[in-house]
Amino acid sequence: MIESIAVLTLLTVGIALVLKHTGSKWASSEESLVEEINARLPQTQCAQCGYPGCRPYARAIAHGEADINQCPPGGQDTIDSLAHLLGRSSKPLNEAYGQPTPQQVAIIDEDRCIGCTLCIQACPVDAIFGAQTQMHTVITQECTGCELCLPPCPVDCIDLVAINRGVAYPKPTTIPIRVAFP
Repeated sequence: MIESIAVLTLLTVGIALVLKHTGSKWASSEESLVEEINARLPQTQCAQCGYPGCRPYARAIAHGEADINQCPPGGQDTIDSLAHLLGRSSKPLNEAYGQPTPQQVAIIDEDRCIGCTLCIQACPVDAIFGAQTQMHTVITQECTGCELCLPPCPVDCIDLVAINRGVAYPKPTTIPIRVAFP
């Protein structure tokens, strides 16, 4: 009887180790796929794809719950990149999720801002700075242009302006000034 209990215990431990090893390998490869998909998304966190951000959308793509053509900010380049990564055929953007737009950032009109903080609460990337009853401003380097700050603003003081983040601006040139000492 003791021998059968020992055999069953060893068998149980062996099966548990095999399952643990197999499960950890499967989970890590699944997470790495999610990471690779997420790296190809534009990180606007705009939720236009139907998911609350880029990572949940990447997870849904990896699990086969979402298609690769639901990201308007990423446009066709992102769709092509995802298709290549996943070994699928590329397809056009599903326009039910929106139209691709040029990169943009939010700008707050300081004269109209009443300091309600609703835009701060809506911003998924913490790109809006301000305090209650104080004027707010947008940190343009952090703003993804997701438009989520527009609907909650009660005074319509936020505008979106197109930008081109890919352009490297030249450094200003300096003109040497000669100073004569007596």
